[in-house]
Amino acid sequence: MEALNRAKLLALAGGAVLGPLAANAAADPIPASDLAYVRLLVGAELLASDFYSQAVAASNASPSMTRYLKRAYFNEQEHYQSVAGILSGAGAVPATSADIDFTYPRNTFASPKAIAAQALQLENIVLGAYLGAIGSMTTNGIKTGLAQIAACEAQHQSYFSTAAGGKAFSLSFPPALTVDQASNALDAFTS
Repeated sequence: MEALNRAKLLALAGGAVLGPLAANAAADPIPASDLAYVRLLVGAELLASDFYSQAVAASNASPSMTRYLKRAYFNEQEHYQSVAGILSGAGAVPATSADIDFTYPRNTFASPKAIAAQALQLENIVLGAYLGAIGSMTTNGIKTGLAQIAACEAQHQSYFSTAAGGKAFSLSFPPALTVDQASNALDAFTS
């Protein structure tokens, strides 16, 4: 059996989002500061996946919203595989859902409006984390893949903003979060 080198592992684990960019990312070592952001993004994807899974299981959303919740869950799973692949390719072990216990405010899944409001809050954090990562990272080979994920997160944000009673979009420049700001925002959902 042929051993997997970093480029091959990233290409396999990077999935559809990073695809050929994974090989570019593997060409040079990824600095510790970039890996810190990638670890944060892994945690954000795990949180989003957990949230959407619980929202679907709660069965309190309309059939239309449930389709979006399921699609968002699918997207978050693909995003997780991509960002976790960056860590694996760098020789680090990415966190998994078994590593983190997530908590949500009381009644988060009690109604479609509550689900949409919480999804919007989470998507604001996740989108901000990706935007901050893209602006702060020095590893150019993975920025395009992260930007693709950010675009998907913005779509989630737009849908859940509308579902929560807000506007589909309004900001020309959504805020980017520093690694500390994003980490602090995500901490509110861990026990």
